[in-house]
Amino acid sequence: MNLSSINDLSLVAQVIAGASDRAFGRLVDKYQQPVRRFFLHQTLGDRMLSDDLAQDTFIRAYSSIRQFQQLSSFKTWLMSIAYHVWQDHLRKKERTLSPEQELSENSEVSDFSESSTGETILDIYTALRQLSDIERTCVTLFYIDDLPGDRISQITGLPPATVRSHIHRGKQRLSSFLKQNGYG
Repeated sequence: MNLSSINDLSLVAQVIAGASDRAFGRLVDKYQQPVRRFFLHQTLGDRMLSDDLAQDTFIRAYSSIRQFQQLSSFKTWLMSIAYHVWQDHLRKKERTLSPEQELSENSEVSDFSESSTGETILDIYTALRQLSDIERTCVTLFYIDDLPGDRISQITGLPPATVRSHIHRGKQRLSSFLKQNGYG
């Protein structure tokens, strides 16, 4: 167990004991960026929605902090909550979209722009849009957040082999899309 994990456990204990109002705030300060980044990648850059989902994540974490059993790191537990907030959002969105809206939301849109040197620049979110939600989650957690497969498995609740499969399939789909658009 590293020093950061021990510090997290101390802060969690303070929150549970009610000894410090600032303890949870320190956890929020420490993990706000990774949670917001996770949501930014899932929402394909929608900052307002990402902030709302991050706030929901921290509210859920605070209200269920007594359920943190130290079976994983606090960050893994928090990211698992973030993943479930994201899944809840997708289910809610699925129920509220009309078939026409769903078609336009899921259509493959290419957002390319030109740099000052005239090169075509692909928006990373356009590339990520090509992946399914679960592929995008696994790929961004693995390649962008640098989490190992076993931690992604803990966060998503998927078996490690399934996580590896989503990462592999997502990487292939991204590679194919990028090659079709002149990258690589």
